[in-house]
Amino acid sequence: MGNIYGFNHYSFFTEMSELAVRNNSFDLSLGLPDFDIDNRLREYLKEAAELSNHHYEPLAGNPLLVQNVIAFNTNRKHSVSLHENEVTIVPCATFALYTSLRCILHQGDEVVVIQPSYYTYGPSVFLNGGIPVYYDVDHDFSINREKLQACISDKTKAIIVNSPQNPTGKIWSRDDWNQLYTLIKDREIYLISEEIYDTYCFDGTEHYSSFLHPELRKRTFAIFSFGKMFHATGWKVGYLLAPEDLMAKFRCHQQYISYGANAPCQYAIAKYLEVFDSSANQLLMQKKRDLFYELITETPLIVEQKAQGAVFQIANFRSFSQTMTDVEFSKWLTVEKKVSCLPLSAFYNSKQNSDYIRFSFAKNDELIINALEHLRNVL
Repeated sequence: MGNIYGFNHYSFFTEMSELAVRNNSFDLSLGLPDFDIDNRLREYLKEAAELSNHHYEPLAGNPLLVQNVIAFNTNRKHSVSLHENEVTIVPCATFALYTSLRCILHQGDEVVVIQPSYYTYGPSVFLNGGIPVYYDVDHDFSINREKLQACISDKTKAIIVNSPQNPTGKIWSRDDWNQLYTLIKDREIYLISEEIYDTYCFDGTEHYSSFLHPELRKRTFAIFSFGKMFHATGWKVGYLLAPEDLMAKFRCHQQYISYGANAPCQYAIAKYLEVFDSSANQLLMQKKRDLFYELITETPLIVEQKAQGAVFQIANFRSFSQTMTDVEFSKWLTVEKKVSCLPLSAFYNSKQNSDYIRFSFAKNDELIINALEHLRNVL
């Protein structure tokens, strides 16, 4: 696994997908949906092109999109009340994460990164002059409050949280946010809350945003992704919620980096939000999760916890192999058994091996069925 400045390099993720292609394997490695977007979204994009929406949008984003983001969050079961200066449309979640850190970090500041986590977190801290401090979740992927508190020091400036979480599928509840606040309430510590899988919470659970906590809200950058919501990851449009004072700082930095996001896509998304049914979206992905879970139980791989949210399922492979590392097992499964996954250690900077692999179920049902029926027959 290659690295830059000591961090896992993104090419490992694409390498696993390319390995699947070269070996004609069923690819469940990356969270890239292989099913089509809603045709109405496509039609709105055509409409945007016909209306000549090709100029820069305002720094905060397309005004209609900003208003519809406010309406969408107001209409959640756990309603989030917002005003215009708390919403900015961004090119993507990774941009929002990096630029949020840019707003608050000085050289040598520490940022707590909860692992396993997406590979961009540590590098984004480092490139902004900060020092990543890694907290590894317990064996059941839960947060141990005392261990997390031990990672916080006088140098801590921020904590990065992802819920629903990639790769574990864990969801933060109201109580979890309350407990986090008790750890940082007497310190100047900010929260970077990546909530890009917010519409994928399963089994009756509703997304509870960090922005609902009245005190955390004052120090939070909450990040969301339309690409994840609408299975249109290549559109590269998301949005950020932050209190007005922090949003002013964010926009100041944004104007010198990207300025705005894709204008035609902003228009199309604004129109689509007016007809978007998040419950149908959630049901679609829960059915895929349930299908995946039903079929993987017929293989030697063990699911210790069904994903609560997001689009990934973690499985323990140790009942099949006690000797291979998770990287070796993932490559072996891809090349020899023709089903591609990712090793969980790819989501850590603090460890090189684990007992787990990660699959994506954001795939056509046919691919899920064929992949897992194949695994059942060859393992």
